[in-house]
Amino acid sequence: MLPMDTGVCVRHEAFQLAMHGTSVAQARHRTLAWLLRHSIAGEPAETAVLITSELVTNALVHSVSDVISCALHLDNGHLRIEVTDQGTIKTAPAVQHPALEDLSGRGLLLVDTLSEAWGVTPVTPCGQTVWAIVPTRP
Repeated sequence: MLPMDTGVCVRHEAFQLAMHGTSVAQARHRTLAWLLRHSIAGEPAETAVLITSELVTNALVHSVSDVISCALHLDNGHLRIEVTDQGTIKTAPAVQHPALEDLSGRGLLLVDTLSEAWGVTPVTPCGQTVWAIVPTRP
């Protein structure tokens, strides 16, 4: 735990994942285990795990990376989830509105619906961090 100037404790976890199909399940497992260690359970934990899963899936599918980095920041009733890729794609991810019969394209729509906020931050020299904020208190 790192104390902040406000007297609130910030908890942080970071891990890297290979560009492999099992990485999504790994990310879900590590996120849930870390949240449970910090007494975050129920709907906030389920939401955080789903958002992590969607962001890691997008990085696997849409970036050209060797590794994906995940970071979790717990601070004053909010969790910030960050997924960073090394990709060279210059377009930022955007919410899609797929047709009912489409099999994919709903990941960021879910993130947008379930998070308090989300966004994209470019990483120098290449890549991007897609982040989302999830409240951890009912």
